Amino acid sequence: MGKATCDERDDERGVTSLVTAVSALRDNLLNYSRQHGEDIAHVHPANRRSAENLLHYLALREDDVRELQVLLASEGLSSLGRSEAHVRASVEAVLGALHALAGDEPRARSTESDGGWLTFAEGQRLLTAHTDALLGPPPPGRTTRIMVTLPSAAAVDYPLVRILAERGMDCARVNCAHDDEATWAKMIANVRKAAADVGRPCLVAMDLAGPKLRTGPLAPGPEVVRLRPTRDVSGQVTQPAACWFATTDVTATAAATAGGGRDRVGDGAGVPTVPVPGAFLGALRAGDRIRVCDARGAHRLLRVTRTTPGSARAETDQTTYLATGSTLHVSRGEQVLSAAAGRLPAVEQSLRLRVGDHLVLVPSLSPAPVPSDGGTARIGCTPPDVFGAVRAGHRVWFDDGKIGAVVTAAGPDEVTVRITAAPSGGKRLRGGKSVNLPDTRLPIPALTTKDETDLRFVAAHADIVSLSFVRRRQDLERLQSLLVALGRPDIGIILKIETLRGFENLPRLLLAGMRSGRTGVMIARGDLAVECGYDRLAELQEEILWLCEAAHVPVVWATQVLDQLARTGRPSRAEITDVAMSERAECVMLNKGPFIADAVTLLADVLGRMEAHQRKKVSLMRRLRSWRGEP
Repeated sequence: MGKATCDERDDERGVTSLVTAVSALRDNLLNYSRQHGEDIAHVHPANRRSAENLLHYLALREDDVRELQVLLASEGLSSLGRSEAHVRASVEAVLGALHALAGDEPRARSTESDGGWLTFAEGQRLLTAHTDALLGPPPPGRTTRIMVTLPSAAAVDYPLVRILAERGMDCARVNCAHDDEATWAKMIANVRKAAADVGRPCLVAMDLAGPKLRTGPLAPGPEVVRLRPTRDVSGQVTQPAACWFATTDVTATAAATAGGGRDRVGDGAGVPTVPVPGAFLGALRAGDRIRVCDARGAHRLLRVTRTTPGSARAETDQTTYLATGSTLHVSRGEQVLSAAAGRLPAVEQSLRLRVGDHLVLVPSLSPAPVPSDGGTARIGCTPPDVFGAVRAGHRVWFDDGKIGAVVTAAGPDEVTVRITAAPSGGKRLRGGKSVNLPDTRLPIPALTTKDETDLRFVAAHADIVSLSFVRRRQDLERLQSLLVALGRPDIGIILKIETLRGFENLPRLLLAGMRSGRTGVMIARGDLAVECGYDRLAELQEEILWLCEAAHVPVVWATQVLDQLARTGRPSRAEITDVAMSERAECVMLNKGPFIADAVTLLADVLGRMEAHQRKKVSLMRRLRSWRGEP
């Protein structure tokens, strides 16, 4: 592309040079779209002009045009910095102005109606139309939609779903990585009922789980529970430790519903339940003293403070480790009642990893032992396909980026990594934690067998399906073919960009997505930040926004939006700034939390306010009264 580089020239020569440079730029756009004519021909008829504009934008960004932008701005012309939705129209408008400045004959302006380029107005209209088609009509007072991730409780808590709809939820998100079809059906039924009751539309989007890489299980630890009293700064007990004794049957039920028999017998959150024989339990009375030699050999005393039918509560002022088989004694005069504690849940094990440590990943999912002698730890990794693709030097991130590593040796049966990033005191790694391999080209399709099974339910019940961990065009084409076979080619598709490969292949993914009538993109900032680095996240999310605007494809801004507010009831200042930035997307997603309704309210308010100031990259200059102080 030609560029004007001479700083000392008269106005006529300068304008002529700019005409040459912008003409070359325009020709490059046209050549690029002609070269990709086959891609344009294959997209949905409603998306062909959008596909052409996307290709024009890719051609525009092939070269560094910053010097040209400065020269255009110095002539009082558009610098092409806001041309995403209408690239050729922007270039042609600048070229026309330059010809006028050069004194050339007026050029006839082409319009869409005579087969020319996409106009400014049409570019904006297409993005609006595609957003409405995917996400439904805009709510009153704002154009940015709100998507809310539903908790499992939404299946049985209709009032929660209704209040979310009342406060501004435009789309309910159901994550197929959790719960089951029966639960999903109840959640969706509550969403449909709430939408009808409040008189505003609310779509349902369902996320396919995808091939999430995770660590395998670790061998269970000892079967023991710790009772630890709360103390003040001087070591005085301010709240004794407590446990509930219950019969084996009661405890088994509690363990099945609460995980490890906690919080279901009695009235205290976090109070463990210890199984004991029924005869021993029935003999306990309030005021009894229970003597025990705990798992460390320490002699401890527990006070029975309350009894109920089938259970008894005991407290202690000393840290006590009760283990399976611990012998309990109660003395009443010369009579001694004795019993052994029943089976307790095993303590979840973890590996403490520090910078410089080595860790071996293996394809086996047998529970890996936790070394007690400081030796090299091993842990499983799923799916096993990754072991043939990983190479020495590749980066590895564990637990959503909390632990970083680099591969030092790789083979089909095991991969050794050296820890390169962890907190100063080390970080514990447990089973079931995420694994990211940003440098590895994984031979794993985005659709798993589970996803294909879940897709039948999604096709029958949802308005939108989200494809997780999409990396290649083939991943999307497979989903599209399955939807056609299920009779749902009309369902909306959201491409979740959460890997480096997905980001790098986004232009191809957009062109493939435009073969469907309704397509969107989600910026899944959590995994994307881990894969690409937190230092690059701001840059990447900007580039995704620009590219999708060029394709007239709506964007969902996701991950940790108002996360602190949803969890604690109070937002951080950084979260409010993030929400203000999110207005440039067509939809913003909230995750679940006890204060999620408050998060929806605040998000709707901030989005409505920001839309008066900003539209995509364009600052809107409404009348300001902020500075009208007293004289």
